[in-house]
Amino acid sequence: MTTPTIFHVKGTRGARAIWLCEELGLPYRVEVIDFSPAYRTSAEWRSKSPTGKVPVMVHGDLTMFESGAMVDFLLERYGEGRLAPEPGTSASALCRQWSWFAEATFARPLGEIVNHNRVAPEGGLVDFVIEDCKDRARICIAAIEEALAESSYLVGDAFTYADIMTGYSLLLASNFGVLTDDYPRTLAYYNRLSERPGFQVARDAG
Repeated sequence: MTTPTIFHVKGTRGARAIWLCEELGLPYRVEVIDFSPAYRTSAEWRSKSPTGKVPVMVHGDLTMFESGAMVDFLLERYGEGRLAPEPGTSASALCRQWSWFAEATFARPLGEIVNHNRVAPEGGLVDFVIEDCKDRARICIAAIEEALAESSYLVGDAFTYADIMTGYSLLLASNFGVLTDDYPRTLAYYNRLSERPGFQVARDAG
């Protein structure tokens, strides 16, 4: 078995791949990188991550730089049917939907909060821009709240990779104070996820 190496910084999306490896009992290695702008723009790092972002995963001769794709690959290679519904079923389609939602829709405004805080000049951060990002994130949490009305997880009562993808985005939302008591089902769901040992390892890695 080839051991994947996950290039990671604490709190970033590499947590998804780490969490999945923990859930699957899959050996892996974490390499914490220098998150300074100088290193992230270096030729060394850009040879792995063309946009300079984290994470990156190296698996033998394969190098990947999108966390959702890493999750897909590791499941396809090592999952043996675990954490994923049968391909071609409605449940499988919903897993994909929530996974794409977690990154393309939910994580986007949360990531913009990080980026605005990072690049805004002193005294130049416009508060309503941050609040708009939070409002967009709240719309996403409301969608999760509705989905959890009749089930424990996003796709029925079984934990799947969609919960890993979305759980990371909820971690960001929690960090930014967006996940509140206004969403009791989602808060309870996030608390269930945060009790999983794999979540805890991924959250603290780096």
